[in-house]
Amino acid sequence: MRILALDTSTEYCSVALWDDGAVSERSELAGQKHSEILIGMLGAVLEQAGLKLAQLDGIAFGKGPGSFTGVRIACGAAQGLAFGADLPVAGICTLEALAEASGKTRVIAALDARMGEIYHAAYEKRNGLWAEVSSPCLCKPEDAPAVTGNDWFGIGSGFAMHGKTLERVYAGQLSGMDGSAVPQAAAIAALGAARIAAGLGVDAAQALPLYLRDKVALKTFERVQR
Repeated sequence: MRILALDTSTEYCSVALWDDGAVSERSELAGQKHSEILIGMLGAVLEQAGLKLAQLDGIAFGKGPGSFTGVRIACGAAQGLAFGADLPVAGICTLEALAEASGKTRVIAALDARMGEIYHAAYEKRNGLWAEVSSPCLCKPEDAPAVTGNDWFGIGSGFAMHGKTLERVYAGQLSGMDGSAVPQAAAIAALGAARIAAGLGVDAAQALPLYLRDKVALKTFERVQR
C-alpha cells in the first residue's frame, strides 16, 4: 500500500509517502507560501522513492480544521492529483492526526482557532483504531466539551494559547500537554492508508474540507464588544 499525504492546515507545509508502513516525510515552515512549495515537495518525495503517481494506491490530505486558505490548498491539490491519476482520496481530520502523532491512547486535541476560540476533539484508541469521544467542534476554551476519566493527554496549539483555561476545565484529568505539536503529513499518511485499505477512500470530487467555522473575521463592533 502506497499513499501520498499532504497537510497545509497550519503555518507548516508537510508531505509524506507511506510505503507499506515505511514513511518518508518532508516538512517546512511555509508561512503563507504553501501553494508555492507544495507541488515541489510532493515531487521530491516521489522522486526520492522512485515512484510516479500512477504507482500509488491513494492520496490522503489534512481536511481541517485549520487555516481556511491552507485547508483549501490541501483539498485542491489532493483533488487534482487524484483526478489525474484516478486514485481514491482520504480526507483526514487534523485533530485526529494530532492524536495519531501523540503516541498516547487518550487524547484531547485542540488547535487555536483565533478570535478567542479553539477547534476541539477528544479521541480514545480502541482495538488499534481511534474512536471519537467528543466530535470536532469550534468552542471557547472555557466551554470545551467534558470527558470522563483520567490520563488524558492534551495536544495542539490550543493548549499553547489557552493552556491555563483548559487545565481548569480538565482539572485532574490531564497526564500532560504538548502545545507545540502541529498536524503533520506522516500521521495523515498512516490514517489515510488504513482508510483506503479498508475501502473507505472516496472519489476526488467528494474530497471536501472541514471548516467548522463559517466566519473568519470580526466586524469592528464585534471586536469592541470582545
